Amino acid sequence: MVNLKVNGIPLQVEEGTSILNAAKKVNIKIPTLCYNPDLPPWASCGLCIVRMEGSPKMVRACTTPVSENMSVITHDSEIIAVRRTVMELILSNHPSDCLQCPRNGSCELQTLAAEFGIREVPYKKVLNGFPIDDSSPAIVLNPEKCIRCGRCVKVCQGMQNVWALEFLGRGIKGRIASAADTPLGESPCIKCGQCAAHCPVGAIYERDDTVKVWAALQNPDLHSVVQIAPAVRVALAEEFGFKPGFVATKKIYAALRRLGFKTVFDTNFSADLTILEEGTELVKRLTEKSGEIPLITSCCPAWVDYMEKYYADMIPNFSTAKSPQQMMGAMIKAYWADKAGINPDKVYSVSVMPCTAKKWETQRNDDMQSAGHGYDVDIAITTRELARMIKQAGIEILSLPDEEADSPLGPYTGAGTIFGVTGGVMEAAVRSAYFLVTKKELGDVNFLPVRGLDGVKEAEVDFQNGTKIRIAVAHQMGNIAAVLDKIRAAKQAGKETPYHFVEVMACRGGCVGGGGQPYGCTDEIRSQRTTGLYQDDEQSSYRCSHHNPFITQVYKEFLGEPNGHKAHELLHTHYKPLPLYSK
Repeated sequence: MVNLKVNGIPLQVEEGTSILNAAKKVNIKIPTLCYNPDLPPWASCGLCIVRMEGSPKMVRACTTPVSENMSVITHDSEIIAVRRTVMELILSNHPSDCLQCPRNGSCELQTLAAEFGIREVPYKKVLNGFPIDDSSPAIVLNPEKCIRCGRCVKVCQGMQNVWALEFLGRGIKGRIASAADTPLGESPCIKCGQCAAHCPVGAIYERDDTVKVWAALQNPDLHSVVQIAPAVRVALAEEFGFKPGFVATKKIYAALRRLGFKTVFDTNFSADLTILEEGTELVKRLTEKSGEIPLITSCCPAWVDYMEKYYADMIPNFSTAKSPQQMMGAMIKAYWADKAGINPDKVYSVSVMPCTAKKWETQRNDDMQSAGHGYDVDIAITTRELARMIKQAGIEILSLPDEEADSPLGPYTGAGTIFGVTGGVMEAAVRSAYFLVTKKELGDVNFLPVRGLDGVKEAEVDFQNGTKIRIAVAHQMGNIAAVLDKIRAAKQAGKETPYHFVEVMACRGGCVGGGGQPYGCTDEIRSQRTTGLYQDDEQSSYRCSHHNPFITQVYKEFLGEPNGHKAHELLHTHYKPLPLYSK
């Protein structure tokens, strides 16, 4: 431990703590634009300057560790003047179209400019006229608004190991660009949106599809149907002032109906459906040797994109089960529309997702048109986009009465809701796979070894009939290689696989930390959202997917049996190798 003072306040912190984080311990905020707790600090913006008592030398708080008996001054007239100058220089190279910016109201640069009371910039405005890159179906780049903080590059290269973004040019001519300066839509980008989630300004953001949704809602010839993903329910309320993790499920149902959606379903239901399909696939691979082991999950579209580009040799290991979003889309147009007596060609299917890659997934390949009525999911919007729509409609969402989802594609189990967190798919699968293998119910359905934010989690499940399953859970793309390389090495050496079942999610924390969730996500917020989902699980009437009576009904009335012919037509897909750069 190290003893020091910050603005005369004594405190004790662990050795190696930065001045920036030490100051937070005594509720002193040092301004930053490049720092993010998910990333290693690299002192790019220069706003966090501080100095030692009795010394004129200024140091950057984000990269300077504390030392014994250090006495730090974080704010005085000179420091504030320097920070103000830095802000003015940044603003001189930044557009002033805040009212049209997608980050208006949630922009860190805008917030700091207001805090510093900047009304005029004494320097000549120098804009470069960089064009917007909207070639991606999920992410838009506006390099003109880049402040060169470096967060997106650090995320893409370090956290995600994708290397789709880099800096080009120097000084005020510097800009963010996709790798090799190709259009983003032709780059190695996997559309995870973590660059957008970490950008402090409006330089990177999700493609906004709310105008299309409004048009569909206002079209009297269309029957608008919506589904909401597990992680949306524990994050949306943050946009309305509530703490992360507040479970707003029934308020969201009510708000969606007030927006004009005629039918409201829940993706948690199709997560239960996914477990029956994927769990049965796992059991068949283990018992009938009907496919390669390990089986690797396929719920995350950014991970699917990554696998097809970087690990195409493992396509035989990939589960053919579609994601819950796509399963729901197929069931809406192929099953529910007929049951409700509605022409499926008149159904407009919308999904609300925590993920920007879901926008791409809706048209990933021809399998996403399995119901035969256009794409199974017509459009996907993010949690942030739904929040904007609710605000545009003047809906006080948290004052609404609770409402239920529509049946039969609405009711869900606790296993369905934990799909939104890393380890959740694995835990849900274990609950039902145990039953499918042993024909007995699992005594304790809480499978704790797969919970938490460790990048890779390993465990063994004893099915107590002589069957033991080795599993791995990995989240945040930069952690995935360790697991996949281990599997690949064993396969190439002709050795037994180290795992039987592997869950992968592209974003840190799983979908709760998705690229389309409310801005400002940290591990603390991820943990709070995760807690909300586990609470929803514990409060559910049913906690195993195979216990959902509506899942049983769907198989009895329509699908037949898990992994059967009808199920494969509608609920499964295929994969193919993709080049890193495409045209």
